[in-house]
Amino acid sequence: MILSLMGKTVFITGSSRGIGRAIALTFAKAGCNIVLNASKSKEALLEMEKRLIEDNVPVLALLGDVSDYDCCKKMFQSIEDTFGNVDILVNNAGISHIGLFSDMNPQQWQKLIAVNLYSVFNCTHLAVTDMVRKKSGSIINISSMWGNVGASCEAVYSASKGGIDSFTKAMAKELGPSGIRVNAIACGVIETQMNASFDEEERKALAEDISLMRFGTPEEVAKLALFLAQEASSYLTGQIITLDGGML
Repeated sequence: MILSLMGKTVFITGSSRGIGRAIALTFAKAGCNIVLNASKSKEALLEMEKRLIEDNVPVLALLGDVSDYDCCKKMFQSIEDTFGNVDILVNNAGISHIGLFSDMNPQQWQKLIAVNLYSVFNCTHLAVTDMVRKKSGSIINISSMWGNVGASCEAVYSASKGGIDSFTKAMAKELGPSGIRVNAIACGVIETQMNASFDEEERKALAEDISLMRFGTPEEVAKLALFLAQEASSYLTGQIITLDGGML
């Protein structure tokens, strides 16, 4: 366990699977109170909750759409009723869309922006009041390397992640005087369900573009998130840390 995180409450959006799930398990081992969230995958969410309860981890599972501000307000109230305030916020929830921008319709890009970007606005807005009052807190946004350079056939996804990166830098400046740190992890190709659609040929071609010749794992993202939350990174804020195995 990490003493600086013992008893801290961490809220991880989109934590029933993939990167969010790995982050929840990693922070649980560090001695944190874990708040799980999913918008639709109720079964996976409850399975995660059960696992943590069996490990004697204080846990709260919340089914809710983080792109909806009113829904987020209700979830933060539940967190306050159970654990008090959020000490660490991990904005992880996200969806992707692969295809030509010209083939997308407004409903598709509005949904993607709402889930990927508005969710970060919503949860950050609701978390910072108490963080400012306590003059402490850490916000970690899960972004993408495509937010840095853009990706063909993922234009809106890239825009949403670029927005997260700019928001991260701006909020770090805004919240720094209150002792709150805000950073982002720009993930490369990670072994998640989002990337499960690649066939073997596509996987091989992608791996050849990565210096380490492999995809990253959710656990590797989780370890970096854990570092960003603890005292060891107390002078680190406003950074977009690219975790891509040397792809870019």
